[in-house]
Amino acid sequence: MAANRARLAWLDALRGVAAPAVALHHSAWTFVPAVWGEVDRRVDVGTWGVFVFFLVSGYIIPASLERRGDLRAFWTGRAFRLLPLLLAALALALLLAYAGVFATSPGLDRRPPPLVALANLTMLQELLGVPSVINVMWTLSYEMSFYLMTAGLFAVRQAHRSAPIAVVLAVAAVPLGLLMPGATINGGADLVAALMGVAVVLVVVVTVAANGRLRTAAAVVGGLLGLTLVILGSRIGAGPGLVIAAVMFAGTAVYRAEQGTLRPVRAVAALLTVLVCGVLVADEPAWASAVLLAAGFFALAFVLRHRTFPRWLAYLGVISFSLYLLHPLLLRVVPNLPVFFLVLLVLGHVAYRFVEAPGQRLGRRLNRKIGTAGSEAVRGERGPQSDGA
Repeated sequence: MAANRARLAWLDALRGVAAPAVALHHSAWTFVPAVWGEVDRRVDVGTWGVFVFFLVSGYIIPASLERRGDLRAFWTGRAFRLLPLLLAALALALLLAYAGVFATSPGLDRRPPPLVALANLTMLQELLGVPSVINVMWTLSYEMSFYLMTAGLFAVRQAHRSAPIAVVLAVAAVPLGLLMPGATINGGADLVAALMGVAVVLVVVVTVAANGRLRTAAAVVGGLLGLTLVILGSRIGAGPGLVIAAVMFAGTAVYRAEQGTLRPVRAVAALLTVLVCGVLVADEPAWASAVLLAAGFFALAFVLRHRTFPRWLAYLGVISFSLYLLHPLLLRVVPNLPVFFLVLLVLGHVAYRFVEAPGQRLGRRLNRKIGTAGSEAVRGERGPQSDGA
């Protein structure tokens, strides 16, 4: 584990910069808006940070799935990686909102509470046209759609096609961005949103619980649902939504090239295609520059991946999910920018140690038990005479 952590320190370092960048974007608009307005006109630092996250996810999520080699273990690991902190953050957000020191997204109280709960707990609220309890959760919806698509490709042994998939999604984003500038699944589609949310829950449950063809079919349906949600549900429009998905698959292409299963020139071509299409669909110059800078920053870190990164920076990456998800809760609680970051770092450390890390350990223990039970079942089916086979 220690060797693996050292090998991936460059990814932690990337996240260790991206999460504070997003926090700086929101906190600077809160505490020093006049100064930050000048910065934001030139580059959207928040968008830069989330695109760094998307590239990192694209690189590491398929690697994690293929390392496990099992969709059940993948979804179990994702659930225990994300849900403990998500539940804690949602509970804290609602408490702070009740106390009057946190504002949830506009329109949240006008939607059916069961739908709000379903959408936010599945992390698909952004693509289901449902307001987020915490505004930064919008990125989790695209992450979830990527998980679904990655699992579907893995189930039919097509995960190696990340480069052409990135290109197809990026190229399709240009015309679809013009034809579908807004979400089809919008704030008035409660029934459609509920059905889609329940469908995603069902396909994940079946993928985890079933075996054989039923598991494969469920994973494929899940992948198609993930793609459909990006096209029909992206609040920012189908074009930018598909670019986000393409960016993640471009990150996967970089991973394939590093592993030697994809020619580097094809990975570079896929990434450049995604960037060109990302610039074409961008509504604002600051958004386009953020995407380009995120790719450049990721590429620089990749080139330096064998170097030693500062431990404090890598640790910021380890607690980056806590920093990212919890920072909006502090904006009306602390008095100024320095205090904001001081409190955020302490809160991020505490949340990781007492919420994230225990959840991850529990998920690993559960996966070990599932793996042991599965191995014993296979041995039982084969019989003692096949032990030496």
